[in-house]
Order: sequence, then C-alpha cells, then structure tokens
Amino acid sequence: MDQPGEGRLAHANPDHPPVPQARIGVLLANLGTPDNYDYWSMRRYLNEFLSDRRVIDYSPFLWQPLLQLVILSKRPFTSGANYKSIWNHDKGESPLMTITKDQTAKLAETIGARFGDNVMVDFCMRYGNPSTKSKVAEMVKAGCEKILFFPLYPQYAGATSATACDQFFRALMEQKWQPAARTVAPYFDHPDYIDSLAQSVQSAYDAMDEKPEVLVASYHGMPKRYLLEGDPYHCQCQKTTRLLREKLGWEKDKIQTTFQSVFGSEEWLRPYTVDHVADLAKQGVKRLAVVAPAFSADCIETLEEINEEIKESFEEAGGEHFTYIPCLNDDDAHIAALTKVIESNLAGWTD
Repeated sequence: MDQPGEGRLAHANPDHPPVPQARIGVLLANLGTPDNYDYWSMRRYLNEFLSDRRVIDYSPFLWQPLLQLVILSKRPFTSGANYKSIWNHDKGESPLMTITKDQTAKLAETIGARFGDNVMVDFCMRYGNPSTKSKVAEMVKAGCEKILFFPLYPQYAGATSATACDQFFRALMEQKWQPAARTVAPYFDHPDYIDSLAQSVQSAYDAMDEKPEVLVASYHGMPKRYLLEGDPYHCQCQKTTRLLREKLGWEKDKIQTTFQSVFGSEEWLRPYTVDHVADLAKQGVKRLAVVAPAFSADCIETLEEINEEIKESFEEAGGEHFTYIPCLNDDDAHIAALTKVIESNLAGWTD
C-alpha cells in the first residue's frame, strides 16, 4: 500500500523529526521458506528452523552438535532436491512464497476497501525472508502505532503459532516507539473457515466421476509428548475434522484424521498418514482423497510429501486413484474468511 504522508506535530519544535500519519498494521505470518534450494540456502534455513526450541526442545548441549555436525551435513541435499521438484522456477521462489504474496495482495485489497489507507497489510516469515523483524520495522516506520499479528495457522501449536508470536514480540522489543499489539487467536472453528474448507472438498468431489471412498484429513504432526504437556493442537485438529464432516453431512467413517511429517525417533501423534493410507489400500480402499486443513497455503509438506511420498505409499499398497485436494491458498472463500477474522480482531481500533 502507498506510504502515508509525513508531517510535523502541531505544537512541536522546528527541529522535531517528521512523524508519519498514524496507521494500523496487519502483519500476516507464515512458517517460512529457503531463499533457494542450493546447499547453503537450505542449510541456513534448516539451521534457523531446527535450532528453534519451540520446534526441537532437546537440550542444546545434546542437540546442537548432532544438528551442526550430522543433520546439517546431509539434510540440505535431500531437502534441496525436494524443494527443487516443486520450485516456482518462473518466479525464482517456493510455492509458499508465491501463494503468501497472492494471499497478502488479495487481503490488502479487501481490507483496503473496508478501511482505506488507514490499515496497512503485509506478510512476514518466521524463518527465512522476509523476516518478522524487518517487517515490524517497516510498519513502525510507515506510522503503524498498532499492529495486528496474524499467524496463518488455523490450529494453535507451540511449534507454529507460539514461535511466530515469540518472534513478533522479540521484534517489538527492538523498537524505540513500540506500537500497541494484538495477536489473532486460532481460527480452526471459525464458521467461515469451515465453510471454505467444506466448499473446497465438495468442489473437488463434484469434479470427479468416481468419488473417493475415504477422505483423509492430514495434519502436520508433533511429538505425542507435546500433547501430554498441554499443547492443544491435537484436540483442535480433531475438532476441525469433526466440524468439516458435519458441514459436509458425512458419516464418521468417510473422513479420518491422520498426522504427517514425523521427525526423529520419539513417538508422534498417530495415526501416521504415510502408514495409514497404505493400511487403507490393504483393506481394499481403491479411491482415496487427502486434504491438509492445518496448512493455509500449499508448501513442501503438501506438494511434495502428500502429493508424492504419501501418494506413492497408497499406490504401492494397492490403491488405484489418489487425489490431493489443494490448500485454500488465495481462493476467494478463504480470503473472505480471513478478512472476517481480521475485521473482528480490529474491533475497537477502527471505526
């Protein structure tokens, strides 16, 4: 959006620095993306991600030597190859970056139509670029005296929503004139989000001649220990699936909840998607669809893991027709739902 004009306070001394017109910032936040898929770009990104204590909470004295000497020596090659297979080569960026830019542009348009230039909409990434710190600084410089921080994760998890908010508050700590701040709560049960999710599933099914026998709702996994320590993510995922099923009017066995992206040796939330789809195929399921309600935008976990690895697991076990239903991305119904979430959270800050 255009930068507001700067001016001097009515009663300020002549040497007082210019003060920008007061505005409100809406800062969207997503997980992040490497700048490229080469070894060093991947290593920088993975180092930042896997060094986050919200993501891996093992003692740094034990974890960091393993990470730096073993994992980051090998994993950048395999992860880089995976990113290369889905990379947006035309724009020189990951699909997550492309989609997040598109979402931000549409939200800026809808919010701008509602509030005008008084509200500035932008995005940041928890890991990689554009950093949360840089975008908070830009908003403050542009005159944002209030910032609404919106982690684009429908369900709350310490390793997603919480670490994004942690980084936001760290960025605020560095501001001389610190803006007022709000964070958006998880929106997994927001009626418009559920409606948009159900519409995406129904549209995909309507386009098929033969409907899938089962829909798997695959969520990003986490160690089971985190659930036992009080993280509400598992419960919010289960409720998302239930609300989606109720909206679609389906029987319980037609949609099943699973968890993907297992990392490390400890037990994670079950059932694991990659194993569960194989089990379904062995039980005679020939037509299967997968949707990923925990992701607001398609990324490496959906485009490569679900649409390649998990699909392969299903087909190798005897499945015949695998359909991945894309994330909501910049679909108009999704943008409308996110707009309503933003508008409700701006209450009291705007007319």
